[in-house]
Amino acid sequence: MSDLDEAYALKGPEDCARLYADWAASYDSEFAVNNDYLLPAHVAAAFRTHGGSGPVLDVGAGTGLLAQNLRALGNADPVDALDLSPQMLERASQKGIYDHLIAADITQPLSLPRLYAGIVSSGTFTHGHVGPDALSNLEQHAAPHALFAVSINAGVFRSMGFDDALDRRGNVTLLEVPIYGPATRDPAHADDRALIALWRHPG
Repeated sequence: MSDLDEAYALKGPEDCARLYADWAASYDSEFAVNNDYLLPAHVAAAFRTHGGSGPVLDVGAGTGLLAQNLRALGNADPVDALDLSPQMLERASQKGIYDHLIAADITQPLSLPRLYAGIVSSGTFTHGHVGPDALSNLEQHAAPHALFAVSINAGVFRSMGFDDALDRRGNVTLLEVPIYGPATRDPAHADDRALIALWRHPG
């Protein structure tokens, strides 16, 4: 079973926490490199192109790949990292790109340090991970008119009910992007796609 097959087979928060604790040390150098992982860059670019600003909450931040791309695109606003895995956050902390590191389960009510003008996420809403109900937990911490830029694996977009959840929010822009690049070493997932959902929180 490949790394991706193992990730897609997860059954809930406990499985996720276990896998990402094991992955933390090698995630950047092995998973991201070996799979030519493009999704964090796509989400960062979409957020910036659509006028995103901070403070920003990076949901499912992992080792900080999305925030690194935001910084590379010129984002100087505060960015906080939220992730289920303390081990992944520890790796992210070594990059010096976050203001706060928050270990939490987004499927549960959240206690966060502030309201956010931007909420971004790459790779969290996918097979075996988190469904659309968690979006409401995040919206509780969004400032009026906050911009959301959230990737959703195309393979679960309808089956997990993201289509209906986003329809209820209205004025959602969907961008389809490749998750992995041509250099991926996992040909079984070379054509995997994601939808980046962009919308403004009312207020």
